[in-house]
Amino acid sequence: MKSIEITQITSEKNLLKFKIALKDKLNKGFEIEEINDKLPFAVLSKRGRKVNHNFNLLLSFITLGIWSLAWVYLCCVSSKEKRILIAVDEDGNTFEDKCYN
Repeated sequence: MKSIEITQITSEKNLLKFKIALKDKLNKGFEIEEINDKLPFAVLSKRGRKVNHNFNLLLSFITLGIWSLAWVYLCCVSSKEKRILIAVDEDGNTFEDKCYN
C-alpha cells in the first residue's frame, strides 16, 4: 500500500514539473500543437519572425556591411518555425527536445 502512495506522490510531482515547464514555454510565445496528459508529453510550436529585408539592407549600407552578419542570422535562424517536445522521462525529469520536420 505504501508503494502505491509513493508512486502517486511522485507522479503528481512529475506532472507538476511538466505543467510548470509547459507554462514557461507558453509564456515565451509557443503554442500547443499536441498534448497528452497520460504519458505526459506536449508538442509546441513557435512561428518564425518575419524579416524586413528592405530595412536590413538599409542598415547594411549604413554600417558598411557589418549589419549583414545579423541579417543572415535573422534570415537563417529567427525566421524559421520552431517545434519542440516537452515530456517527462522514466526517472521523472522534465526534458525538452527539438522536433525535426
